[in-house]
This record gives sequence, C-alpha cells and structure tokens, in this order.
Amino acid sequence: MQFKSEFLRVADARGHIHQLTDPEGLDAAAATGVVTAYVGYDLTARSLHVGNLATIMLLRRLQQAGGRPIVLLGGGTSRVGDPSGKDSQRQLLTDDEIAANRESIRRVFGRFLTFGDGPTDALMVDNADWLLDLGLIAFLRETGRHLSVNRMLTMDSVRLRLEREQPLSFLEFNYMALQAHDFVELYRRFGCTLQMGGSDQWGNIVTGIDLGRRVAEAQLFGLTTPLVTTADGAKMGKTAQGAVWLNADMLSDWDYWQFWRNVDDRDVVRFLRLFTDLPLDEIARLAALEGAEINAAKVALANAATALCRGEEAARTAEATAAATFAEGGAGEGLPRTVLAAPAGIVEALTLAGLAASRSEARRKLAEGAVRVDGTVVRDEAALVSAPARLSVGRKRHALLVRA
Repeated sequence: MQFKSEFLRVADARGHIHQLTDPEGLDAAAATGVVTAYVGYDLTARSLHVGNLATIMLLRRLQQAGGRPIVLLGGGTSRVGDPSGKDSQRQLLTDDEIAANRESIRRVFGRFLTFGDGPTDALMVDNADWLLDLGLIAFLRETGRHLSVNRMLTMDSVRLRLEREQPLSFLEFNYMALQAHDFVELYRRFGCTLQMGGSDQWGNIVTGIDLGRRVAEAQLFGLTTPLVTTADGAKMGKTAQGAVWLNADMLSDWDYWQFWRNVDDRDVVRFLRLFTDLPLDEIARLAALEGAEINAAKVALANAATALCRGEEAARTAEATAAATFAEGGAGEGLPRTVLAAPAGIVEALTLAGLAASRSEARRKLAEGAVRVDGTVVRDEAALVSAPARLSVGRKRHALLVRA
C-alpha cells in the first residue's frame, strides 16, 4: 500500500517492514500525531551485535520521522529467557550478571537515538521496574486470565519446540505473557501504542496487542522487521570469528569496519538501505556500480555504518588503515594491537591476536599457507615471532604485535 506517514514510507522504502498488524490504522496514527513505539532488548550479553541493528535502526527511523522511541531493557525478562528461535533453555543469569550487562549495553543507544525530555526524545526504561515487584496471584488475575493457552501453543516460539519434542519449561512458557504485560504497562505509563521487533517476535507482539484490547481497551499496533540474513543464508551478526559486537570494548573499530567492508557483493545495496542514513538516490548511484567498482560501495557502507555506531573518527581511521595496509603496503597503524613481551610461538601469537579461535585453527591456517609475518608466508608450527611485527591470516585479517 501507499503509506501517508513519513515513518512508514521511509521504513518501507528501506526494507524494514516484514509484518504489520493494522497498516491503515498505524499509518493514520503516524500521519496525524506522535507515535510512541518500543523495542525490547534482553540483557543476555555485555553487548548487542549487528543482528540487533535492524530494530535499532527502526527506532532511529521513527525518531527521525517525528515519533518517540522507547528502548526497553529486559532486566526482568532476562531472568526468564526468551524461547523464540531457541532449541533449549537459555542459561539463567545471576542478578549481578544482568546488572553488568545492562550498564554495558545501554551505552550504545546514545549513538543512534537522541535522549531527553522533549516530546520526541527517546526514553530508556527497564522492565525490572515493574516485573520484579509483580505478585504471582495479582499477575494471574490481572493478566493470566486474559491469555489463551490454546492460542499460545500455536505461536512459533512454543509450537516449534513442542513439534521437535524439545523441552519447554514453565518458566520459558511465561515469557510471552510477561512481554504482553510489558506492552500494556508501557501503554499505561507512556502512551506507547506500537511494539516493534524481529520477525520471530510476531507471536509475542500480537499477544500483547490482544491483551491491551482486553484489559485497557487500547488500540495497539505491531510491526516486525525481516530476519536479516546474508546472501549465503547465514544469520546476520554471526561470522566464523564470532559475533560482530556493537560495543568497542568487545570488538575493535577496525574489525567492525572490516565486517561491513567485506560483505558479499549481493548484500551491499540492501545493507546500505537498512543500516545507514545515506540518501536513497545516493544508494541508487552506488547500486549501479559494477565489477571492481563495487568496492567503492562497500567502503561507503563500512564508513557510514561505522560512523553511526563508533563515530566519524573511527570510520576515518579504519579507512586510512585499510588504505595503508592493502593499497600502500604499509604497517596499518590503526590495526588491532597485541602486546608481546617476549618472542612467542606462531601458534600462540595467532590465538593471542585473535586471528585464530583455537590452537588447532592456527595450525590449520599455517598448513594452508594462509599465515604471514610482515608479508612473509609462515608454515612452520615451531616458528617464533617477535614484536614489532604485522601478523596476517588471509588477505583481510591483520593485527600488529607490539612490545610491552
């Protein structure tokens, strides 16, 4: 359909929309007033990863179009664990672990959203504020009586686990009810009428919409983003080297930039639309590039995505490092650095520098002839390496070894 509201027009044009519960109703609301919308993020790690960027960028689009975004941190729901897309129960975290993850995760949102007291300024809240004090009997009477177990059993997060005959604990089964309660609570506290999330959250979102209608006579909406996968079918945010973390203390600026620079040619234009603020006409120009010129589009993607998450200086430094490392044959002073106090075996150096996930992988890369020290191929597992040196695995992964 042709959307009237700026938010849905932009979200649709950039590929953010997968499902909408009431397109006409939401479009009318967004076109005539300030829509308040939220996305929830459970605190299961010290950082979010690029797989979370689809919903973070959707909150950013909302604010740019004059809406008010809410970042809901799952200090309460993280004590339960979302079963969506999981084959087994998540490991339960301690209160201290959840608190540490919350403090680490919350910092990244300031890069993407403007927080404050204005009518469209973003809010950050924690569902622990209401869930931890929620009495069981009160919850069952107020919320539980409105939720159909029959319907909950048809939702993907539950149905798929049961069909595969994989255990689903009563603890996890209640996650959907808690998320629905969150939506109603945010509606009552902040006038929030839209919940957004990944496509795996559809069942949880429509459950909250139904609950809001029953207990508060509220007209609520839901919007999901497509599951972002790479051209080869891999889940966005996962690489052979591990997750691509948003926090700089979990992944260097250089590695973050390199992730975007090295995406598959087939993903560049789609990722430019989803994960950058580059104008669509500029993206169309980059989309027309062919052959080796596609590298210019990849650099534009890497620069724009890195500038959003890590800052303009980080993007400039990473691009200059790439030029020095690859085009000019220099040392690449912006590369990740590993301190080497004394000469070390090449296998140990590769693992210390994060260029191999294990000693066995390091040995395999040596046998493949993929390891170089200062540009010279090394195959001998017994070889020693001393700082300073540039250590490389393949053409795209590099690190500097420096003296203590």
